Formats: sequence, structure tokens, C-alpha cells
Amino acid sequence: MGCYIASNNNRFYAAIESHYGVVAPVSAANRFSALKLLIRQETDRAERRDKTGTRTFSGLPTSLRRRTFFELRTYVAGHTVSGAPPAQGALIEGALGGDPAVWSGGVVSTVNGGRAVTLAAPHGLNPGQAVAFGGELRFVAAVADATTVILNAPFSLNPSPGSPLQQTVTYFPASKLKSISIFDYWDPVTAVQRILSGAGIDRMRIRINGDYHELLFSGEAADVIDSVSFAAGQGGLAEFPPEPGGAAAPPPIIPGHLGQAWLGTAPDRFFSLTGAEVTVDNNLEVRSREFGSALPRCLVAGPRRVEVDFDLFEEDDDATRALYQAARQRSPIEVMFQLGTSPGQLFGVYLKSVVPEVPEFDDSETRLQWRFLRCRAQGVADDEIVVAFA
Repeated sequence: MGCYIASNNNRFYAAIESHYGVVAPVSAANRFSALKLLIRQETDRAERRDKTGTRTFSGLPTSLRRRTFFELRTYVAGHTVSGAPPAQGALIEGALGGDPAVWSGGVVSTVNGGRAVTLAAPHGLNPGQAVAFGGELRFVAAVADATTVILNAPFSLNPSPGSPLQQTVTYFPASKLKSISIFDYWDPVTAVQRILSGAGIDRMRIRINGDYHELLFSGEAADVIDSVSFAAGQGGLAEFPPEPGGAAAPPPIIPGHLGQAWLGTAPDRFFSLTGAEVTVDNNLEVRSREFGSALPRCLVAGPRRVEVDFDLFEEDDDATRALYQAARQRSPIEVMFQLGTSPGQLFGVYLKSVVPEVPEFDDSETRLQWRFLRCRAQGVADDEIVVAFA
């Protein structure tokens, strides 16, 4: 006898597609944990205006255009597999568009002034890439030469000569977005299994300092494929794929209260941050109106909009006053958030040039709090934001 399906009896996988709408192969390494996946498919219902001789609705054709929308909510998790992109990497890559830049690490030769780090061998790093040491994540603000980089902020403890820098994986924006396949497998295996094909991420939000840090993705997909109504050819598949075997538990999630915030022109480390949210809006459209197809045919990304909101307690110090002055003068500042404090559980967001808005004063509590809202990031070409795991 059938019974209810428990809502936690499911597992999620994600992978980048080689062609839009063609379901990508997945393995156990593509598994990630999520809080919620909402999928909504709508059918265009054009009004019938023909005269049928009666007031009764005569029905619509069966093969109408369909549009599929989704929202995915997940915690920020660590990266524990050396040499491979993280499980959540496909989602970040889909939101930003650039290929992941994997850096295998290096050995420190000297550190000059805290931010200039010279390695014992050519580093192969590019501006924006992340480096990690001692449970801290930093980003390359500039490349001085083949062996020396300038970091966006100093490490808390300078690496001594011979100290190793850990491997990192960095995600950059790109002009074109990539589509992804999102798999939603359930227990028992006879339950309805689902695949989102051609999923394009219109908006990514990174929420900082809750109980856990969160990632939220929303957008539009080509189609939702299920195991019950599947027909050969859907999503380029000959048959509905079974769940990958041998999938281990997803990586541990990063506690929401652990990390670092670096803000300002210097920048300075702030301990007064109470919350933040980084939003990437791709102004995504899908080619869904062309004649000859009931499903979208590709993704089209518009002007990218990257914004950051952050709240902090006002303190009587130079760094806090400098933030207010930068907002009044509309002077760009650097914004960097490091989530986590342990190797394998580091996640970073770096915005090299953000124009802060004048903060709202919230005096409803016992301590005055400033709220910087809709501060927009800027850049030269596909460089206003980078995201990294270590």
C-alpha cells in the first residue's frame, strides 16, 4: 500500500551542461545538500476567441508553450575533495558563467608589508584568484611579477618562509552564462524523480551571519523531466538516469557566525558586522517565443547587477567613520567576506570596487546600527565579483 513521501528523503546533484537543455551526466561527487527546491511549470494559456455556439469552454491544444521556474535554497558547505571543484561549484559556475580556476597552492618565500607575498616558484595566479593560509582566505589584488602577488588584505599571521599556501578554487564572472542540470532523487525509487534541464540562474544571493550562511538561486529552466511521464529524447536522454551509486554524505556546512569581514579603502577588518547579503542579478532571459518550439532554446544574459547590503554597529573609530565618509563622497571601497575559519571549510566573496550608499541609522535597539543598502559593485570587464572555496 502506498504512503506519504517524507520530504527529507531526497538527494540533490548538479552539473554543468555541454549544450543547453541536454542533461549533463552526474556522479556521486556532484551531490550537495539543500533546504528546498521549488519548481513551477506554467503553460501559456492564450484566450480562445472563436465562436462555438455555446458558453462552455471547449479546451486548449495540448502542445502549448511551457515555462519552468525554480528556486533553490542551500547552506554554504565546505570543500573537502582535493583537486576537484566543490559540490556546490556547478551552481556558482552557473550563476557567474566563468570556468573554475583551480590553484594547486605554493610555498612562501618572503612576505613584505603583510600584503606582498613572494613564492618560491612561479605562482600562475591572476588578479582576483584566492589564496589560503592558516584557516584564512585572501584574494590577489594585483600581480607584481611571476613570483610575487599583492593580496587584498594581510593574513592575521604572516606566513613564514617555507610555509605552504593551500589549494583554492575561484569562480569568475563571464559574458555568457552556462546552463546546469539539477537532479532531485527521492526514496523510494518508485517515487517521482525529477531533473531540471537547461536551468539558467537569473539571481544568486549569498546570505551571511544567520544560523548558517545560505546560498539562494532562482531562475528559469528549459524543462522539468520526471521519471513517470518520461519519453525517450527528453533532455537528450534515451532513458531516465538512475541515481549515481556510492554517493557519500555532502561536505559539512559552515557555521553562520564564523568568518571575517574586510571593508573600506584600506581595507580594515570589522568585528561589528551583524549581517550581509550579496546579490548577483543576471537579467536573464530565455529564447522562448520563437516559432517552432514549445520549450526555450537558449539563455540570454543582460547587464549584470551585483549589489551588497550590510549592517554593522557604529563604533567610535577611524575605520567606521571612513566608511561613512566614503558613502557621502561615493568613493569606491573593497568588500570581502570570508565564511568559515578552517581549511576545507572556507568560502570567500570579494568585490574589489563597491560604491557604498549613505547608511540608514537604526536606533530601535540599545546600540546604534548602520544599514548600507543596495551598494553596487563595479569593474572593468567581468571582474566585479569573485567567489572562492578553499
